[in-house]
Amino acid sequence: MSTTEESPKKSLNFIEQIIEDDLKNGKNQSQVHVRFPPEPNGYLHIGHAKSICLNFGLARDYQGTCNLRFDDTNPEKENVEYVESIKKDIEWLGFKWNDKPLFTSDYFEQLYQFAIQIIKAGNAYVCEQSAEEIANYKGTPTQAGKDSPWRNRPIAESLDLFERMRKGEFAEGTLSLRAKIDMASPNMHMRDPLMYRIKKDAHHRTGAEWNIYPMYDFAHGQSDYIEGITHSICTLEFEVHRPLYEWFLDQVYDPSRLRPRQIEFARLNLSYTVMSKRKLLQLVQEGLVSGWDDPRMPTISGLRRRGYTPKSLHTFADMIGVARRDNMIDLGKLEFAIREDLNKTALRRMAVLNPLKVVITNYPEGKAEMLDAVNNPEDETAGMRQVSFGREIYIEQDDFMEQAPKNYFRLTVGAEVRLRYAYFIRCTEVVKNSDGEIIELRATYDPESKGGKSPDGRKVKGTIHWVSAEHGVKASVNLYDRLFLTEDPQDVEEGVNFLDTINSESLKVIDAIVEPALLETNVGDHFQFERMGYFCTDLDSSSNRLIFNKTVGLKDTWAKVSQN
Repeated sequence: MSTTEESPKKSLNFIEQIIEDDLKNGKNQSQVHVRFPPEPNGYLHIGHAKSICLNFGLARDYQGTCNLRFDDTNPEKENVEYVESIKKDIEWLGFKWNDKPLFTSDYFEQLYQFAIQIIKAGNAYVCEQSAEEIANYKGTPTQAGKDSPWRNRPIAESLDLFERMRKGEFAEGTLSLRAKIDMASPNMHMRDPLMYRIKKDAHHRTGAEWNIYPMYDFAHGQSDYIEGITHSICTLEFEVHRPLYEWFLDQVYDPSRLRPRQIEFARLNLSYTVMSKRKLLQLVQEGLVSGWDDPRMPTISGLRRRGYTPKSLHTFADMIGVARRDNMIDLGKLEFAIREDLNKTALRRMAVLNPLKVVITNYPEGKAEMLDAVNNPEDETAGMRQVSFGREIYIEQDDFMEQAPKNYFRLTVGAEVRLRYAYFIRCTEVVKNSDGEIIELRATYDPESKGGKSPDGRKVKGTIHWVSAEHGVKASVNLYDRLFLTEDPQDVEEGVNFLDTINSESLKVIDAIVEPALLETNVGDHFQFERMGYFCTDLDSSSNRLIFNKTVGLKDTWAKVSQN
């Protein structure tokens, strides 16, 4: 009997099961070659992060390769800014693509030749119907479509027109190249779909060289084929496109080469979030957020600016797994992932977000002392720091109540509370302005309770944080809440604009007082403001103006269901 126990084998998701079966059966020469194919028409979001972790993770786990290929077939909406942001996001997540970044535009000439091959085989034709006429002729899911008047156009004529389309002899919308498949197919995508359309916008890589551009359904599978992709991982909405993916491959496939297989998985739907790039772009263009990297946005750049870490996104992707069918993921799972990471790594600091001054009347005037404070109780190697203490301090307004209930364990008149790392204090007086608002507290301290330790065994249940009034530093703090009030803003009632569900309180900017150790911070540094939550240093922060973004609160509202 073995004296060691084998660790339990990780259960495979359905994509891994397919790959392992293919490897076992020697399919595609037992190779694993995948790709991540973003469109450079916007910034990547958390759903793309899941796909990135999946594709690059498969390449890593099966000793394969993963290409980064930009699907740049729509020049009107694409630009270099998006290309660079996508590359930055992938590298930030810790992945490296195979060789250099690739582009569908790399294959424009080859795709054009594939189209000619399909025309010559009698399986594609140049159509002169308008977009509206094509739609009207397509029929409905329960009613067969009608053939285009140009469906049986002579092959030579289609070849001539297609070449002239490329040269730019025709206006946009006048001609298109369509596959000749089946206008009565129950799959609407198989009813003579477009392969090429005329588009005279300059391309960010090819300039004005091309006047025609391939449609995604045609370019997608053929680009996979050109690159030798073995497993083409797509989201579930492409499941109905798979027969067309296979049909296009059938037209050009050479049995001596690798043939890609399309596999679909459920896209990420996250509560209180929109994932549509069109809607995210609308938020940016209408000024409802500060940009693609606004910390309220679900973009990778927005999450990075808010303080999320690569590890937390990897953890989140592992937690939610790979499903076959769509479902809604609770935003709390994402918050749980970053909280778990930062609890172990973030330095502890004290910050008072809504300051209320306390004057300790029996503390000597002009005296200041340095007190030891723990940097991170979860990390012994983080060591200690010193915090300044004096006669005047700031505490949170919420940590004082003049008329307190019986079980209130923070500061109130006549009661004693522990100052974190400092002393016991007892409130003796409340100072108000002419409007009756509390503007200051008076208190006494017990000099024998240094370090927050009881000198005589008496118990003090409440512990609050504080910052020295003399040494504290002003800072601007951005408090973020969910951007939308509706759990599924992508599925609002008919007639309701998703913008109508925006949370007007999703950002609050407050003036805070923080301990001076936070002057020594760099953009992106993470901290736990004790008792307040996890924060990071914003990219606009400087020594002259400290700015911190709240990443997530301390309370884990999702913990009870974290294993579901």
